[in-house]
Amino acid sequence: MKQRLLKVHPADNVLVALTDLQAGEVVSFEGKNYTLVDFIPAKHKFVTTDMKAGDEIIMYGVLVGKAQSDIPTGGWISTKNVKHAAHGFNSEAHQHEWHKPDVSKWQDRTFMGFHRPDGSVGTGNYWLVIPMVFCENRNVEVLQESLVKPLGYGRKKAYESKAQHLINKVRGGISVDEILYTEVGDGHDEEAAPKVFPNVDGIKFLTHEGGCGGTRQDAQALCGLLAGYVTHSNVAGATILSLGCQNAQVSMLQEEIAKRDPNFAKPLYIIDQQKTGKESDVLDNALRQTLAGLIQANENTRQPAPLSKITIGLECGGSDGFSGISANPAIGYTSDLLVALGGSVILAEFPELCGVEQNLIDRCVDSGKAERFSSLMRTYAQRAEEAGSGFDMNPSPGNIKDGLITDAIKSAGAAKKAGTSPVADVLDYPEKVTKPGLTLLCTPGNDVESTTAEVASGANVVLFTTGLGTPTGNPITPVIKLSSNTALYNRMSDIIDLNTGTIIEGDETIQQAGERILDYVIKVASGEVKVSAVTHGQDDFIPWKRGVSL
Repeated sequence: MKQRLLKVHPADNVLVALTDLQAGEVVSFEGKNYTLVDFIPAKHKFVTTDMKAGDEIIMYGVLVGKAQSDIPTGGWISTKNVKHAAHGFNSEAHQHEWHKPDVSKWQDRTFMGFHRPDGSVGTGNYWLVIPMVFCENRNVEVLQESLVKPLGYGRKKAYESKAQHLINKVRGGISVDEILYTEVGDGHDEEAAPKVFPNVDGIKFLTHEGGCGGTRQDAQALCGLLAGYVTHSNVAGATILSLGCQNAQVSMLQEEIAKRDPNFAKPLYIIDQQKTGKESDVLDNALRQTLAGLIQANENTRQPAPLSKITIGLECGGSDGFSGISANPAIGYTSDLLVALGGSVILAEFPELCGVEQNLIDRCVDSGKAERFSSLMRTYAQRAEEAGSGFDMNPSPGNIKDGLITDAIKSAGAAKKAGTSPVADVLDYPEKVTKPGLTLLCTPGNDVESTTAEVASGANVVLFTTGLGTPTGNPITPVIKLSSNTALYNRMSDIIDLNTGTIIEGDETIQQAGERILDYVIKVASGEVKVSAVTHGQDDFIPWKRGVSL
């Protein structure tokens, strides 16, 4: 019989239900019997001792909430009887000893990547078209319509043919009632034309709503983010469209590029509309220069590179009560393996580190890193409170429904993505990763804003865990989706790449799953496997304006 209960940490006073448990049922764990007072849905928790109002709820070995009313042994914890609570933290780090995992079987492994002049290695080879301000979005969209399909990067999607089938019905005079129930036809994707540039994975258009009208700090942050994409290892070069008068000036972008790559040597074409004049001249120049850039980008080919050139962004979205005990610890072990191999990993989403700050501070390699992380966390929390919110409001309705009833429970599970390695660096948005090892990056908890930022900081692969199902992707970096449970993997197999529900079912250990994930990462980095987000063209890109975003 498979395990039905889990205690995450020896100090915990709650047990996790791995399957639905009925009220009145007697369940056993580690030689002790519990009579369940309530129905306990899978992924939720019940207390293992009588609780009085004000008593601490401990999970993952840390404070994750306080009882708001008496809860008997075997009672279900929910938002009705438990409120968020977390231990405080200070900047003083305690000694952290890391036991590196055995990486001997990966020591001589390589991946096939695109080598750049700055020494970085990309897992893809893209050309970018970027507006400096939202006023240029329309011109960018015209270029997108003009270039994507003729270059062999677009194809007629199944829903276009399905829509045409229904439109033909409308032309034939179908009624409102009839069209609501008519079959939509057997749509199918049409193959794209052969690629004009076979070594270029795609041309991506990063439209956004920024660049002007906000603060100068907004403009600076946007330019830093865009510079992160221009200098990214997965990017061969870029076409930049500027109106001319916006806050986000081209000179600001160039300064940010120089910060990240002082010897920047990629092709970069800049067009100023107000200097150029007619829109037709702007677009003509953009077409010519973009094609010139693509000719140069096509000269790049995949060559062997050590695994130390991989930088993984760690992300979770649509989390459930299993995320912190299956998918997140699994990629945490993958993170430790990569760090031991000399690679880099990025842990972001600062609102989802509430309650585990001291653990991360204790892992910092020096007091300066600990101080910076502490300061960034306190500042972010303070701004959230000033806006009438707080980290305690981070869990979404979907999170709560699936067992993540407090931010501290969600955070303690989310932090498992970072494994156990030392914190090598702490960065503020949108700074770039420069050190091997684990880096903490200040971003919001919003999935797309955070993923967008991690890629700008250098992630050339993203591991994205989900318990509810999230289709997030990125224009230039493959986002590998991992389900925390098998039911989700089976239900949404079109957007999920890997399943870690095997851990819940007892078919695989966290370490085995972590090793399997690293092997998959190497295949994705080499271009051998296309992840679902890339196949679906899920090119999510949302810059963060440094306001309060949980």
